[in-house]
Amino acid sequence: MSAPTAPQPVELFPGYSVESGSYMAGPQRFTSFPRMLVPLIVTLTVLIGASTALWTVAAGPTVRYSCPPDCGRPPTGVPVQASPRFVSADGAFSVSYPAPGTAYNVTLEDDGVSATYTGGDGGVMELFGVPAEGRSAEDVMDDLLKEKQPDATVAYVLPNTTVGYQLGFGQVLDVYPQGVTSVTRTRIVVMVAVKNDLALVGAAIGPYRKFAPGDGPGVPSGANLELAQDLGKYVNSFLWKGDPPR
Repeated sequence: MSAPTAPQPVELFPGYSVESGSYMAGPQRFTSFPRMLVPLIVTLTVLIGASTALWTVAAGPTVRYSCPPDCGRPPTGVPVQASPRFVSADGAFSVSYPAPGTAYNVTLEDDGVSATYTGGDGGVMELFGVPAEGRSAEDVMDDLLKEKQPDATVAYVLPNTTVGYQLGFGQVLDVYPQGVTSVTRTRIVVMVAVKNDLALVGAAIGPYRKFAPGDGPGVPSGANLELAQDLGKYVNSFLWKGDPPR
């Protein structure tokens, strides 16, 4: 008979004592994707709508300009005037003109400025005023052309012409003076605006040139006149008496 063996130690695990029996786990609760997405979208919509409404109230209504005639004011104040300024004897108007040392020979006259362009194609630019005497800008131009250039033919009318930021009337014209051996085509640009019964006129005359890609360092003249590239800044420098500086 063999000797009895010692009992094996039992490994114990910490835990809780429960009564014997069968148990059943309940179903797990979870949030479906549509149920989670709907509140998220609603929350974002409310937040975005509220922030947009607050921004609209804080910013105020947008200022709308119809240019011309209401072209607004410079955004940062009165600009520095780099060019000299002609003022008529009666103070009815003023206008900038090319400074000394530029490619112009300038003559100051009683009614305005005449500047002969000495570079490139040449030509003459005139900036002056005449009494309107109840005439419209178009009538003033017709009378000037009949007096100065009766043989000029209209190439096209300039749309939305402004002089001193005042809506007026403008035309591009051609003259064919007969030369000794050939016909030379001359181009004229004239712009007129009337205010306070005073007509202010900006005009340029010079050789016709058909611009092509690569002509000159800047934007080519759509008027096919080299001098027209420099005319715009002087035309819109006109000021009638009482106009705010710009």
